[in-house]
Amino acid sequence: MASRAIPAPLAQIPNVLTIARLAVIPVFVVLVLTSEGGHSWPAAILFAAAAVTDQIDGWLARRWRVESAFGKIADPLADRLLIDSAVILLWNAGRLPWIALVIPARDLALVAGYKLVAGRGYDFQVNFAGKVATWLLYASLGFMLATHEGTQWPLWIFWTGVGFAAVALAGYVLKARREVRPA
Repeated sequence: MASRAIPAPLAQIPNVLTIARLAVIPVFVVLVLTSEGGHSWPAAILFAAAAVTDQIDGWLARRWRVESAFGKIADPLADRLLIDSAVILLWNAGRLPWIALVIPARDLALVAGYKLVAGRGYDFQVNFAGKVATWLLYASLGFMLATHEGTQWPLWIFWTGVGFAAVALAGYVLKARREVRPA
């Protein structure tokens, strides 16, 4: 479907949503830190609302054809920071085992790896496994925030998301090996 010409102020909505997602992270952190053992409906609702903006901003940017260099960097960064902060906070609250910290570690590796290959021909595009991983992690972490300790089903979703995150990382590494020009 062809996109409609949109007024310039509306073209900024995707980036505004991304900035809003970044801005709510400190509020989210405070809500979780002041919660009872990582259980907080307000934090869960804020987390879910921020997760939804991830879908909306990308959809609007593609639909309106207003994708920007800023959005291509800030959008995945906002996603990673939101998910990583939730993982770290839920680990700190005793809701996730230490091995769950593989998610923030993977994200640090992606950021470091991207800096190494970005100027050498690598065009980073989120792969399907990465999108599935992000949504499974958003869902599982939101459910963990809304449920009490001992509720196991959000962990099943979380570990499924971790599996997809590992597959996505492998895909990024293989793509980089094919695309990156020698230094």
